[in-house]
Amino acid sequence: MQTLPPVSHNALVVTARWVEQGALRYTPAGLPAVDLTLEHEGTTTEAGMARRVTFKLKAVALGPVVRQVQVVAADSLAHWSGFLAPTRNGKGVVMHVTQIEPAV
Repeated sequence: MQTLPPVSHNALVVTARWVEQGALRYTPAGLPAVDLTLEHEGTTTEAGMARRVTFKLKAVALGPVVRQVQVVAADSLAHWSGFLAPTRNGKGVVMHVTQIEPAV
C-alpha cells in the first residue's frame, strides 16, 4: 500500500465568466458570502488532439474576495483561483474562490 505524502495540494485556476450569482449572505462567523455558477468554454489538448470543453462549476466567495466578485461583470472573462471543498450536503464539490484577476 502506498502512503500519501504529508502535504497535499488543492488548487484550481479556471478562466470563466459567472452566469449565476446569489444574493449576498453572511456565514455564522459573520463573513460575507456569495454563491456563484461559473461557466468555462475553451479548447485544450488531450492525447495529442484538440478537445472542446464547456462546463459549469458551482463556486462560493467568502470574506474580502466578495467585493471583487461584485465588480466583475457577468459577461467578463476572469481567472478564478481557489480550491475545491465538499458541498454543504457532502454530495459533490464546490470551488472556494480566493482570488479573481481579469483575463486579457
